Amino acid sequence: MWTPTPETLASTKTALSVAASLAATAVLLRSTVNDLIPDTVYNYFNSNFRKFSNRLSSHLTIIIEEHDGLTANQMFDTANVYVGSKQQSSAQRIKVHKPLKEEHLQVNIDKNQEFYDSYKGIKLKWVLVSMQNNNINLHNKRDSHNNASFHRVEVRHFELTFHKKHRDTVLGSYLHHVLHEAEAIREGKKTLKLHTIDYNGTDYWNSIVLNHPATFDTVAMEPEMKVQLLEDLCKFLDRKEYYKRVGKSWKRGYLLYGPPGTGKSSLIAAMANHLKFDIYDMDLREVQCNSDLRRLLIGTGSRSILVIEDIDCSVKLHNREVNNNGEDEDKVTLSGLLNFIDGLWSSCGDERIIIFTTNYKDRLDPALLRPGRMDMHIHMSYCSFSGFKTLAANYLRIQNHPLFEDIEGLLHKVNATPAEVAGELMKSDNTDSAIKGLISFLQCKQPGITTP
Repeated sequence: MWTPTPETLASTKTALSVAASLAATAVLLRSTVNDLIPDTVYNYFNSNFRKFSNRLSSHLTIIIEEHDGLTANQMFDTANVYVGSKQQSSAQRIKVHKPLKEEHLQVNIDKNQEFYDSYKGIKLKWVLVSMQNNNINLHNKRDSHNNASFHRVEVRHFELTFHKKHRDTVLGSYLHHVLHEAEAIREGKKTLKLHTIDYNGTDYWNSIVLNHPATFDTVAMEPEMKVQLLEDLCKFLDRKEYYKRVGKSWKRGYLLYGPPGTGKSSLIAAMANHLKFDIYDMDLREVQCNSDLRRLLIGTGSRSILVIEDIDCSVKLHNREVNNNGEDEDKVTLSGLLNFIDGLWSSCGDERIIIFTTNYKDRLDPALLRPGRMDMHIHMSYCSFSGFKTLAANYLRIQNHPLFEDIEGLLHKVNATPAEVAGELMKSDNTDSAIKGLISFLQCKQPGITTP
């Protein structure tokens, strides 16, 4: 058995002592660097060192930034979904988030964490890199003092590293594989969102979960119009190549018009639930100028419904024929709205539906009503007998009743909105009492009859 000599032991102790000293020095230097050198300087030198190292390496790194100019980079969002769903159990840190009212947890890779993937025998490494950067953000339109305000901004990007010889395979098929996988994951977990204008939010929008239960089965509208609308929506979804062939943006415009309480908002929710599209609710009174209007359009996602309610009274649109001498720079003009709907900026995104609502169609500028802007006009009228039967099936769970004939006759004589009819049906859980209450309500609406 070998026995170390005193000289060997002394040499070993010396080596261990030196190693410990070097390790302590490295820790101290790292701590000193982190404390004394600003993040921006450290990130600058670190980034340039990595670039120099990459030149000597046999590996290639693809950078996928979070934003591409004004718009979000779809590839970054896709990578975030893909990597988050496939992280290995050995990951040291992960980010978990559960939005309100959503069923599924959202799992994402944390910053500076590595994820290793394999594709057709190719080994790939993903890293989410995050840096802090001081940016100046000028709010010329919304800051009355026109002061520059500093915001601490997180700048993120993914780095995808692999051997250089696999460059064509990664660019040609692997990234497309990531896109398809992420899309399938999104569809399986998709929760519809309702977006509203928020100048402090991402892309001027903020969102909550859309939890509206309306469907085409519950909306009280004429059956023929309902069928026609469903067929139009299905045709729109199937015509991607058609729109491309004829040189038009893949979008469709609808005008919903009629008295208040006729179900316009419920129909919009039913369309969103049917198509699985998010809703972007735009109140033009909150939009201060045409440039903001374009910025909001860019911020909307594909496969979405953009809603502009009460278009006739939500904003006083300035005539597009007025001589533009710069006075309307800070206003939303009719010309700006028309360009927003079907001008060059409207091509930013695919599979988009724009819905306008109004109580008074005759107040709208004819330029807004033409095809290409409002392709289909849907009249949301007072409650008909067929609409009442839909409401009775929803609220009372009945298909027929001896008093239905009386209600049909009254609905031919008086104007009652679906909202009014639904309100009467909700007043009692007893079917007979609810039906009789509705009859009394309709009788009181007849001309010459006053409410007791």
